Amino acid sequence: MAVHPIDFRYGSKEMKEVWEEETKLQKMLEVEAAIAMAQGELGIIPMEAAEEINRKASTKFVSLERAKEIEMETRHDIVSMVKAFAEVCDNGAGEYIHFGATSNDIVDTSQSLQFKDAVKILLEKLETLKGELLAKAEEHKTTVCIGRTHGQHAIPTTYGMKFALWASELQRHIDRLNSCKDRLCVSMITGAVGTMAALGENGMTIHKRVGELLGLTPVLISNQVIQRDRHGEFMAILALIAQTLNKIGITVRSMQRTEIKELEEEFDASKQTGSSTMPHKRNPITFEQICGLSRVVKANALGEFDNIPLWEERDLTNSSAERCLFPESCVLLDHILNLSIKGMRKLTVNLQNVQRNLEATNGLIMAERAMITLANKGMGRQTAYGVVRVCAMKSFEENRHLKEVLMEDAEVMKFMNKEELDSLFDYSTYIGLAPEIVENVINELKNK
Repeated sequence: MAVHPIDFRYGSKEMKEVWEEETKLQKMLEVEAAIAMAQGELGIIPMEAAEEINRKASTKFVSLERAKEIEMETRHDIVSMVKAFAEVCDNGAGEYIHFGATSNDIVDTSQSLQFKDAVKILLEKLETLKGELLAKAEEHKTTVCIGRTHGQHAIPTTYGMKFALWASELQRHIDRLNSCKDRLCVSMITGAVGTMAALGENGMTIHKRVGELLGLTPVLISNQVIQRDRHGEFMAILALIAQTLNKIGITVRSMQRTEIKELEEEFDASKQTGSSTMPHKRNPITFEQICGLSRVVKANALGEFDNIPLWEERDLTNSSAERCLFPESCVLLDHILNLSIKGMRKLTVNLQNVQRNLEATNGLIMAERAMITLANKGMGRQTAYGVVRVCAMKSFEENRHLKEVLMEDAEVMKFMNKEELDSLFDYSTYIGLAPEIVENVINELKNK
């Protein structure tokens, strides 16, 4: 019976396949085969044995069921894998499997192969989401909306700025993940405590050759494990990506509040139900799920940080935790990336409500512009700030339009006439370089 929601609710088939037990076994067989081939090339083991080991390095021959059956007796997953592997090799070739290696040579190196596949999937999804955000940025490059600081109306901005900002952040995550990949996807065939003692004088050659055969970079030095700062970095990057998706989700959810209603995620009114008791509800469940699951990915990064300081050359405290942390974070992040792609693709910008909200504060959002204009016309900047502030507070308290209050102020009208005041309150002309900034982002990121 399924227990974890990943088994039945969350995650894509492709990412789950990376972390399935059978995939893990297959990767371990490939590492054992690479060790045998490197040793066969050096004459340490018979080449015929190395070739047979490579022929049988597949779950078509070494079944997960048989490995688990043996593990019931040995209570050691790698010993069980080696025994199950040896059973299917002909002409005594099985005697040469795992020659000079230790368990974590296999575990950590095979895990790097899984990471390599997982990172490839994540990078593809990040690029797709970036593309969706850039398309939205282009579409809404000049869609004027209210900017908010502290949850309060500030001055106008554009929705293009929001989408471009998120796309730029995703690009940094893509860069981080690409950089991390080379430090994360590494191989290690260094023996019980990293000295290669069991491999003798050929140890370094075998270590490097296995990396070549598997397409991984051999570590410069290890003890019994690949050092977990590499994995901690990876998990931290996953957490950062999740938090960016969380940030996007929070904004969409906030802008979908009934009172604001500027953004709205897809809702199939013909079939979809928002509440078991309130028939009218249209809840932002996609972006809520993104925000909720991002917390798990973030928390898992902290768990991996605790795996960095192990006892001396190694203890076993990282192993059980990582069996949960790595698959869970990769599957959940992949899942919320898929939700983000779909959510952004189907996101609606309600232009009528955007315009309504611009008008919500009776022109107070133009107070900065009024102050700057007065300063440019000769009123001192500090004086202008004080004059406009008095008018702004009066506008707020009396629930009157700021333009009306400014027109009543004798100091203001010494520097401006009615036509000039009217022009100040055209919100579309106070978005600064927003369209140019957005265009720069689009051009920059499309070329990456």
